[in-house]
Amino acid sequence: MSVETVITGLRSLLGDRLATSNAVRDHHSHDSSWHPAALPDAVAFPRTEAEVQAIVRLCAEHDVAVIPFGAGSSMEGHTIPTRGGITIDMRDMNKVLEIRPEDGLAVVQAGVTRKQLNTELRATGLMFSVDPGADASLGGMASTRGSGTMAYRYGTMRDNVLALRVVTADGQVVRTGSRARKSSTGYDLTHLFVGAEGTLGVITELTVRLHPIPEAVSSAICAFPDAQSAVACVIEAVQYGLPMARVEFLDEVAVSNVNSYSGLTLRVAPTLLFEFHGTEAWAAEQAQIVESLAEGHGGADFVWTADAEERGRLWQARHDLYWATKARRPGCELYTGDICVPISELAGQIEAARADIEASFLEGQIIGHVGDGNYHAGYLVMRDSPEEMAEAARLAERLVERALQVGGTASGEHGIGLAKLKYLRAEHGDAAVELMKTLKRAMDPKGILNPGKLGQAG
Repeated sequence: MSVETVITGLRSLLGDRLATSNAVRDHHSHDSSWHPAALPDAVAFPRTEAEVQAIVRLCAEHDVAVIPFGAGSSMEGHTIPTRGGITIDMRDMNKVLEIRPEDGLAVVQAGVTRKQLNTELRATGLMFSVDPGADASLGGMASTRGSGTMAYRYGTMRDNVLALRVVTADGQVVRTGSRARKSSTGYDLTHLFVGAEGTLGVITELTVRLHPIPEAVSSAICAFPDAQSAVACVIEAVQYGLPMARVEFLDEVAVSNVNSYSGLTLRVAPTLLFEFHGTEAWAAEQAQIVESLAEGHGGADFVWTADAEERGRLWQARHDLYWATKARRPGCELYTGDICVPISELAGQIEAARADIEASFLEGQIIGHVGDGNYHAGYLVMRDSPEEMAEAARLAERLVERALQVGGTASGEHGIGLAKLKYLRAEHGDAAVELMKTLKRAMDPKGILNPGKLGQAG
């Protein structure tokens, strides 16, 4: 391996768009997770697909690692270059190439962020629905199979990516999928790359599904006596068939953090946040139905509003919860669990996770996109404390063990990254993991694409 040779070649190709300064390398040495940082040898900033091809080919020739990088907002160490190499930052490949309102789709480069795309869509009456909270890049969201607060109604990235252009480990460009809404031709290569976490190729372009902006939007909030009652309300609403756009759970600790950080005055109790889309009458009717259901489960202080400013403030507070939680203990990291279970099992899982926190010396909170059975436990830790890190790892492992026992998954949306590789065999079985490794070896025989991640361990 000759990193120096690769850097010299890339300097000739990219000029000052190849960075080797400590500051730039440090920025690309970590993501939003607690995982230890690791420096890349250099960071490349391509502007074209052809430049991505040239970077990958040069790295392949010299067995140098390639790590795709979007906005750095991932939560499981996906972009940490554990073995050095060249990080490819896609931020300059940020053009919205085509918007086709009549087909309900957009074609974008991988560095386009969700907020950028929705800004471009304002005049069309359409929106890109996948909302993980952070202003993540679409390439990164596809790589981690991200979702977020509106997945219950509009689906995850798996449901909203129609086609891709991907640079493979040998520098070739593969085009997957089409603009058609369905196809029965060939292997489903699009969804092989969606969720592959940059281990099978570098996504350069996406064709994504768009949705009509609803005529009316209303939000509601309601406190409950306990998590069991809140989740029971959600289950009944799901069984009722209500097409809720968002339904979020916050435990009492999360509510307290939101109040302190965002200046809200919510009752400190297990709480549900709802959003309803439709006509003005239908959005109001959904809120009224949910209010009635909530009352049957002990819900109190049910408040709903169609005021855009009030809604925006509420959901911004929800999106700021990561920072609100870290502010509770300055200097800490948030060690997160990301569990998804059948919704019938959700209440018991949350209650058990809360009991674990109460019995631990760590502080923690539980939140969730509960309409689809996805919840997050977060533990406040000091990274330099072996005792705290070990306790957080123990609690997170208990989350996974309980989830797998009831047919759930170790990750609903954050992905596998580094720490969750050890759960793959327990969740999928030996044969499936070996097949994943076979695919990785076939598509990346030198193992240069995001080494140490999916398909290379476990």
